[in-house]
Amino acid sequence: MSVAKQETHKFDAEISKVLNLVINSLYTNQEIFLRELLSNASDACDKLRYEINSNEKIASKLKDNPLKISVKINEKEKTLEIFDSGIGMDKQDLIENLGTIAKSGTQKFLDSLQEGEKKSSDLIGQFGVGFYASFMVADKVRVISSKAGENKAFKWESEGTGEFILEEISDDIRGTKITLFLKQDFDKFLDKFNVKNIIKTYSDHIGFPIELIAENEEKPEIVNSVEALWHKDKKDISPEEYNSFYKNLDHAVDDAWLTIHNKVEGVIDYTNLLFIPSKRPFDIFHPDRKCSVKLYVKKVFITEDNHVELIPAYLRFLRGIIDSQDLPLNISRETLQNNITIDRIRNSVVKKILAELNKKMENDLTEYEKFWDNFGAVLKEALCEYTVDKDKIFDLCLFKTSKSNGKYVSLKQYVARMQKEQKAIYCLIGNDLEAMAENPQIESFKEKDIEILFLTDGVDDFWLTTNPKYQEKDIKSVARSASDLEDESKEKAKEKDIKKEEENKYEDLLSAMKEALADRIADVKISKKLTSSPACLAVSEHGMDIRMERMLIEQGQLKEASKKILEINPEHKILKAMHKNFQTNKAEFTDYCLVLFDQACIIEGEAIKDPLKLAKRITNLLEKLS
Repeated sequence: MSVAKQETHKFDAEISKVLNLVINSLYTNQEIFLRELLSNASDACDKLRYEINSNEKIASKLKDNPLKISVKINEKEKTLEIFDSGIGMDKQDLIENLGTIAKSGTQKFLDSLQEGEKKSSDLIGQFGVGFYASFMVADKVRVISSKAGENKAFKWESEGTGEFILEEISDDIRGTKITLFLKQDFDKFLDKFNVKNIIKTYSDHIGFPIELIAENEEKPEIVNSVEALWHKDKKDISPEEYNSFYKNLDHAVDDAWLTIHNKVEGVIDYTNLLFIPSKRPFDIFHPDRKCSVKLYVKKVFITEDNHVELIPAYLRFLRGIIDSQDLPLNISRETLQNNITIDRIRNSVVKKILAELNKKMENDLTEYEKFWDNFGAVLKEALCEYTVDKDKIFDLCLFKTSKSNGKYVSLKQYVARMQKEQKAIYCLIGNDLEAMAENPQIESFKEKDIEILFLTDGVDDFWLTTNPKYQEKDIKSVARSASDLEDESKEKAKEKDIKKEEENKYEDLLSAMKEALADRIADVKISKKLTSSPACLAVSEHGMDIRMERMLIEQGQLKEASKKILEINPEHKILKAMHKNFQTNKAEFTDYCLVLFDQACIIEGEAIKDPLKLAKRITNLLEKLS
């Protein structure tokens, strides 16, 4: 009997789009709706078990409350009911969890469906909208729930047509009951043996009993194994069982790329069952992304939020569980943040993961390259930290280079084939490999047969500012003005003398160019990097790389770009002509300077101050050739 007025709420706009696609487009593998609902039920039981162990008020009320999940078939009413005795939901929870989606993933989900994947219903779980899979098979869905520790029950009901009703009811339910009013021609989900098979296939390793109650059967049947998979001996677990657990654990749609299951005993005792996905999650770089490794204590779920920093951010692609035997069950989440056991577990897990990745890299490079394409940019975030052993991370890094023909090269391989006199590792930051291969910055390096690492990930801009070294060798950007290969020359002193002579010889040209470009450049210098191009941009030795500066401007963290250094090649015929005639026609000389500068900006992807004037200058200079 109702005890409060019924309220009607509209779904938010994105939910309405999701429901429309779910009902009208996603028609393959419909059975995954049950996997999603059972996974949510398991999470609810996990959360209540944690509260019972940490909240005395709730523990006293629910100490005799068995944590379980029930699936009930009613052929006469054509309904399927999923009940869990977990944490439950109050009115606000029902509105937020079932009426809106605050996650950025919803639009990604919709975009994926619109990009030709409309038949892939598994996407539902991947994008965190699993509850709505119910509407693939049901005309109407009813949810009755009561939050643990409270005495109010609420009913949520919808036909998936853009709105839902919500009301407070009198019901002594503890947990959540979802009733699906099945559509016509979906009787297969009322067949006990089919439902049992679905549960065994997708949810066998859920750590709470799942009981199946068929119509006209008095005694329920427990259909899942219940046993925590990670506490089984590895030799007793099949690859299929691991993969099933992985998919159920995190609504995964792919197979695990790597499974790491081990038990650690000694100073600390814990078990981990961790997976690396074979596909990159859509939100891997989203700032709100949380860790997907769940922390258990003696098989009791504690938390999956990474505020305890159980897993460092640069390993956030990991999925799985860590079960500690040393932490107390009633430990608070705040206490976990500064806990020596957590620190030891983290250090141990990181060491194990890096070792496994290194083993995979050495034994099967082709397969490792798949991991690198997915998660290399994430792993390189470790290089921005000062506390990690960077050589171990660098050992796992792959790069494409000026000599690798589009293939990956490790830093070990790079160092092994360095030139005899080469003291540093050189790199270039950019976005396009083809453009980088033709960049004027690397002309003299190629001439001297020195290999250049091509850095194309956004994170490269950041770790390169930490003055990194690998095997005691500096890693230097060729875009810096100081990178002129003097140190790599056998005749260092002679090179310096030649450079000084050139600077004296072209001092008047440099002065004139500085004057012509006074409001645009920081300096004009003679370059030792250029061999066939007339000019290029460079930054000072301690300046910010061009791409990083551009990114900070786009994010509003910098107001404007800094002035760059224009490096010139005085042996180029354009510069020779400019040097010869710069005093006879200053207006034309200024045009040449501005064209060279704008050309250098274009090569580096920098914005041109006035494209129209550049076009006019080029036209004027070309007209003089006729």
